[in-house]
Amino acid sequence: MEVTRIQISLFLCLLSCASSLGTRYTPDWASLDSRPIPDWYDDVKFGIFVHWGVFSVPAFGSEWFWWYWKGSQSPSYVQFMIKNYPPGFSYTDFAPQFHAQFFDPEEMADIFEASGAKYVVLTNKHHEGFTNWGSPYSWNWNSVDNGPHRDLVADLGAAIRKRSLHYGLYNSLYEWFNPIYLSDKQSGFKTRDYVEKKAMPELYELVNRYKPDLIWSDGDWEAPDTYWNSTGFLAWLYNDSPVKDVVVTNDRWGKGCYCKHGGYYNCADKFTPGELPNHKWEKCQAVDKISWGYRRNMKLSELMDLPSIIKDMVYVVALGGNYLLNVGPTSDGIIAPVFEERLRGVGAWLKVNGDAIYGTKPWRVQAENATVPVWYTSKSSTVYVIITSNPMQNSFTLSAPKTSSNTVVTLLGSPEPLKWAPLKTSGLIVLLPDLPFTPADAWTLKLDKVA
Repeated sequence: MEVTRIQISLFLCLLSCASSLGTRYTPDWASLDSRPIPDWYDDVKFGIFVHWGVFSVPAFGSEWFWWYWKGSQSPSYVQFMIKNYPPGFSYTDFAPQFHAQFFDPEEMADIFEASGAKYVVLTNKHHEGFTNWGSPYSWNWNSVDNGPHRDLVADLGAAIRKRSLHYGLYNSLYEWFNPIYLSDKQSGFKTRDYVEKKAMPELYELVNRYKPDLIWSDGDWEAPDTYWNSTGFLAWLYNDSPVKDVVVTNDRWGKGCYCKHGGYYNCADKFTPGELPNHKWEKCQAVDKISWGYRRNMKLSELMDLPSIIKDMVYVVALGGNYLLNVGPTSDGIIAPVFEERLRGVGAWLKVNGDAIYGTKPWRVQAENATVPVWYTSKSSTVYVIITSNPMQNSFTLSAPKTSSNTVVTLLGSPEPLKWAPLKTSGLIVLLPDLPFTPADAWTLKLDKVA
């Protein structure tokens, strides 16, 4: 049978249409895990985590306040309530005091932008179940019907996106004391009323309403992913949602999933691998080493200082990870000055050294014990050597780089090339200038045209 031009055109059209549809993912881990992580996430490297909720009102101990008070009945939390609040005071009584009266999303977004972060992840809902938006599935346990009487997710999101930063949302699957969830738990998760009536409808609406670039799932450790129908949600998210081409997810989608399934790997909180992982990963780390939420009783000695933050971030990026640094706003909606100081300090360091962080890849050697420890990152034929303490000497030897006659060595922040000489086998010795003062106590050498 003769093939007509119309038939050929129709075939080419169908082929083009099929190509434009892209890959369709099925609701199983083998298919979902094959989805490439969108490039933007690997390029940005550094983000800000924001833990904010009703727990910011008592601001004592940690963001797990309700659980430690009423769940495990930790003595320090019980005594705190006995000493400071009248008998019969309930956790829900804290919600009207979550005023956020000083919350200015533009000011908060300015601080995050000044930190050099390229994405921000806000707690939409922590394990207490209180949503920072007007969820129709939350009764009045949300920031629109209670507390601030405003949509915190929308307000901060608009300010973040105005600055061309990516916006992500943290969402806890489970809720400590939700009676529907507790009923499902009592059944051994054989019933799924909480998932069908609360967790999943809320999550679908969250995506459709706010179109997050990233979903940071949590609260996954009690029930299996089959209870949550995580694979069904992720298949929709990757195939048909309004963010299907850009959205990034983590690995907390059910008991036993983390470090195995999902998008990038969080694994445990503050995950710190000892070697280069074979999968994209992220370390979440709080400035306050004790709590993710704001604590009124925090001490300066319990906070990470700026050099510690920079060293931690450099370590993570050198090993191919992203660094998500957490701060907890006050219930008034303020980033505490000590947190702001840390964030602006990171941003000041990144203004000079950001080329060694953003858009980089792990090099064939990630670290070297030179006179002082150094970390390597790379872009094409450029290698960055990040020195995380002052070597206190002019000559500095590196054994890992393979130089050529075209190699150029510079100190980021200084335009003049540095004098250097090759070693006999591999490496080089470079003449360092007087290193400029930086509160971060870290500097970067840029090696152009090395193998």
